[in-house]
Amino acid sequence: MKNNYQTELEEFLEIVAKHNASDLHFSVGKRPAIRVDGQLTELTKYPILSGEHAEGLIYALLTEEQKQRVFSEKELDFSYSYKEKARFRINVFYQRGYLSAALRFLPPKIKTVKELNLPQFLEKFAAHSQGFFLVVGPTGHGKTTTLAALIDYINHHFNKHIVTIEDPIEYIFEQDKCLIEQREVGSDTKSFARALRSALRQDPDVIMVGEMRDLETISTALTAAETGHLVLATLHTNNAAQTIDRIIDSFPAEAKNQVRAQLAATLLGVVSERLIPRVGGGRIPAIELMIANSAVRNLIREGKIYQIDLVIETSMDQGMMSLNRYLSELVHKEQISVENAELYSLNPSDLKMLLGK
Repeated sequence: MKNNYQTELEEFLEIVAKHNASDLHFSVGKRPAIRVDGQLTELTKYPILSGEHAEGLIYALLTEEQKQRVFSEKELDFSYSYKEKARFRINVFYQRGYLSAALRFLPPKIKTVKELNLPQFLEKFAAHSQGFFLVVGPTGHGKTTTLAALIDYINHHFNKHIVTIEDPIEYIFEQDKCLIEQREVGSDTKSFARALRSALRQDPDVIMVGEMRDLETISTALTAAETGHLVLATLHTNNAAQTIDRIIDSFPAEAKNQVRAQLAATLLGVVSERLIPRVGGGRIPAIELMIANSAVRNLIREGKIYQIDLVIETSMDQGMMSLNRYLSELVHKEQISVENAELYSLNPSDLKMLLGK
């Protein structure tokens, strides 16, 4: 039998679906809030949450085992299915001694690269038999959704064994041509690094790493790409050059030369994403795309990462695209405003030149 908190929680989940919100927040001292098209909005018809009220709503999401983990670890990541029609990625945590929760809505259907308004060129990376491909960008800007689109593309076009390592599992893949095994950190494995090491003994063709958080995970992912696997992963970095620097800098000084050589040999490409408010509502992705051609590989080997931006800018004929170039195209197509293009640009002065301002 449902209690009042369970009924109220379901009401909030229905609001998320109705408004096509990306997130729902429960925090003591504030009204419940949803994020729509990047904007956080309080649900003003509901009261400010007390500690008891927030706890009741959050407990309605948790199993007894999960409650114990929250008590002992003070935070918890997990996924939650609602009536088989919606899934949420949830982080429960304490702030000022009170329970809070952030729920990220996961659309039930895995969209294709085309449906996500991304260049179909990205599907070429999914067709490789081995190598290292990275999707990077800030939190909440579509990295996991893009990876899911690429995994699903492989699922429908190739006969392969795919192992995903996620925290938590977000999209559920329906197996088509591929054998897909999804492992969740916490319930199916102790850590990303441990699951990745184990995956190498599970005869995979493709490995998806939800997030590369530490040196051991990065190192094992590089080794996997080097030993005949296609590895798709995410990192919280802003662009291709910063991503390569982050990977190399995570290793001790004596290992950096070897890592440069490994990365130069295995890297396929890096796509960096931003979700920009679209004129007329919704959001549209803007990307930087770096393809690891011979010039990029040489720069990685030689430690001249600072020159990669120039290679991207001058290699449009090969499919590469700078973020500013992509933003300017969206402005010219009247899909985003000049103000938002400048806001999301990493180099607004160069963008103004491209826009002729």
